[in-house]
Amino acid sequence: MSMSNFLDRFDLDITLRDAALDPDNRPTRRMIANAAIGMDALDAYYAVREIREAVQWIHEGLAQGKRKLASLLSNPQADDFQRTIYFCLAGRGVVEMLDDLAWLEDLLERRGRIAGQIHREKRTILPLTNPYVAAEPDGPLVESRADFVQGASWWAEAVVKS
Repeated sequence: MSMSNFLDRFDLDITLRDAALDPDNRPTRRMIANAAIGMDALDAYYAVREIREAVQWIHEGLAQGKRKLASLLSNPQADDFQRTIYFCLAGRGVVEMLDDLAWLEDLLERRGRIAGQIHREKRTILPLTNPYVAAEPDGPLVESRADFVQGASWWAEAVVKS
């Protein structure tokens, strides 16, 4: 089988599928990898980066972090992808949340670089099937107040149960 058979229609989601099925990955990582399958390469990367930055700023005690997170989760013009990523990780402990977000951001950045290279070479990719059927939020939104109370997961590490 020639190399061109693999390059004619490259599957941008292959690394996300692998990560989603890898039993060595934490369940949260498998969930967020699954949530990113089918998303546009740039949209997914920047959406995850925005969430990671907001959570990191909150963790660092910067006031704009809470404003940013509240804005992202309550935006009526956004699709549900950022909310999905956030709520897959919410309550798991902020350090683990940041670790998982950085992991996905890195995966998506590399996916985006490959997509750019394929585009520059005028090659084709397998069509991405957007997992969201609506461009707007479906259901109630998170409250947009930036003075929300941070729960215990923002201050404690996850407890491993034996």
